[in-house]
Amino acid sequence: MHMRHHFHIDHAGHSVSVTVETGRNPVVEVLVDGKEVAHETTAHDRPIVLPIELPTDPPTSAEVRTASGPGVPRCILHLPDGEQHVMSPRPY
Repeated sequence: MHMRHHFHIDHAGHSVSVTVETGRNPVVEVLVDGKEVAHETTAHDRPIVLPIELPTDPPTSAEVRTASGPGVPRCILHLPDGEQHVMSPRPY
């Protein structure tokens, strides 16, 4: 059975949203300011690291790290200076 889980964080004036669809082939989609910037399909419940770029001046490279299972997925925004932010789950 597959389910969709949504996560969100606002960082440096930008919106980062992640959708994790669990199931046979988990799918992770990342939006920055409403635009898709990363997408990956994987087999099984292995962790996924997706590089993204925040449109700051100059642009800021970052990573979204997801663990789709077992259990409830988790998402972390990882910044180049080592700072990490746990992304809040969204109920929709």
